[in-house]
Amino acid sequence: MAKPSSQFSARLCGLIEQIYPDLDAKALSQQITAAFWPEGSGYRSRARAPGHNLWNETDTLVITYGNTLVDGQHKPLDLLRDFLNRYLRGVINGVHILPFFPFTSDDGFAVTDYRLVNSQLGDWTDIQRIGEEFRLMSDLVLNHVSSLSTWFSEYRQGHAPYDTFFVEASPEDDLSEVVRPRTSPLLREVMTANGPKHVWCTFSHDQIDVDFHNPEVLLEFLRIMRLHIDNGVRIIRLDAVAFVWKELGTNCIHLPQTHAIVRLMRLLCDYAEERVVLMTETNVPNAENLSYFGNRNEAHMIYNFSLPPLLLHALLSGNSLHLNQWLMRMPPAQLGCAYLNFSASHDGIGVRGAEGLLSNDELDQVIQCVRDAGGLVSMRALADGSQKPYELNITYFDALKGTIEGGEDGLQVARFICSQTIVMALEGVPAFYIHSLLATHNDHAGVEKTGVNRAINRHRWDYPELRALLDDPESLNAQVLAALKDRIAIRTAQKAFHPNATQFTMQLGDAFFGIWRQSPARDQSIFAINNLTNQDAEIPHISINLIEGEDWYDLLSGEKIDLSLPNIRFAPYQSRWISNLK
Repeated sequence: MAKPSSQFSARLCGLIEQIYPDLDAKALSQQITAAFWPEGSGYRSRARAPGHNLWNETDTLVITYGNTLVDGQHKPLDLLRDFLNRYLRGVINGVHILPFFPFTSDDGFAVTDYRLVNSQLGDWTDIQRIGEEFRLMSDLVLNHVSSLSTWFSEYRQGHAPYDTFFVEASPEDDLSEVVRPRTSPLLREVMTANGPKHVWCTFSHDQIDVDFHNPEVLLEFLRIMRLHIDNGVRIIRLDAVAFVWKELGTNCIHLPQTHAIVRLMRLLCDYAEERVVLMTETNVPNAENLSYFGNRNEAHMIYNFSLPPLLLHALLSGNSLHLNQWLMRMPPAQLGCAYLNFSASHDGIGVRGAEGLLSNDELDQVIQCVRDAGGLVSMRALADGSQKPYELNITYFDALKGTIEGGEDGLQVARFICSQTIVMALEGVPAFYIHSLLATHNDHAGVEKTGVNRAINRHRWDYPELRALLDDPESLNAQVLAALKDRIAIRTAQKAFHPNATQFTMQLGDAFFGIWRQSPARDQSIFAINNLTNQDAEIPHISINLIEGEDWYDLLSGEKIDLSLPNIRFAPYQSRWISNLK
């Protein structure tokens, strides 16, 4: 392995001093380098120059569990690979496989062994095959491990080094300021070889928080990152990273050491021979989420967590006001950074990203509409003991069954296609939850079976049954998938939809949501305009300043825009991508 450059070593030592000021930075930097680059691993002598060359307009992701597709005969990862190649290849080029390790709860996010693939899904060879054909994203679940993991078992027995791997606290400590995403008690009492201990559980009592105050914890996760990379992963998702550093007397979220750990991981990725993208998952209010870009030195990508609830509100209310106001305040992603845009995920629709953007009354209206559509609501605990909505548990397809004012109206498909079209057009890389692509309905049986609200949006498809539906052009599932694939294919051919291409928010009245995108070479403009209402609507040509003497085309319908007419017409929930290039 090449010797680390002096610049790399200096930057790494500087970060170590921020995280572990009492340790020997030089000695720890050598351990970190050996953990991430064991003998034989590639190392760049110079950092990858910051720029927008890690992604382009052709990049899209599908988000799925490894066992969303089952048939009782084949390995689920084999079925997933078949689905990806059969139905998405050539249109979607990336896949996020949610945690594929052995686990005990939370559908994979309570990991028992980070070095194994869950045998019920397949093995590392199956992961590698998918990574050879699609840009592969995986989860680094770094805040906590399963209570039945080897790590925690060794901790309870008092065996080094695991005896100092977990966060301990006392019920007498003042923990009132700790930000919680759940309503369960924060501490869990466990018996150990050293007597009773109270361990920290941010998410559940089966998910025990590890202690990054111990540098051995950091080193172990860096080795796990390397394992992912060596098996074909090229996007690393830092799950629940905002909570990884704890200090008594603080809120224990977004602490300076947390940001320094992200910067350290970014530094390693930028010096990796492989083109690795680091992504943070922080379901928090918008300004807090944006902080994980750092000064172009933290995450390459962040989830656009405000988009799902604001987009849902806009389409349920027929009003773009809050969606527009949010987008107008959103800064362009910095050089070398990008947004990940999505409407739905395995966790449902988080509402923390709408804090300060939607009023309580407006959020209550959305919640009622979701409940009317068969959805559920999960809560989080506040410092005063009260509870507040944390996420809406519903498939995004069913969340758009009707509107706040009128209820169900027969326009669910049009409203849903509009929602996904907006996701495609925004600055950033679009990601689609598999159940959105498949127009999956709420899985109430799954909720009843598991007692978990999130199961409503985690349906497992019988693959032969799904294939029969997708091969039937008359089925709803086939029609929605075909419509979305058509639009994704159009999108990936447009330079103006590069994830970092110029974007401006248009002011077209509350019934419309529109943005202007311009290609980096400035040779293509796209006016992406959407009717958010269940009524026919029009906008005057003059409102979007189409240049006279040029031909303008709606890329979605294929029609040429007739500039001799005063207005451009939109059917209910119709989207138009008006461009000067076909």
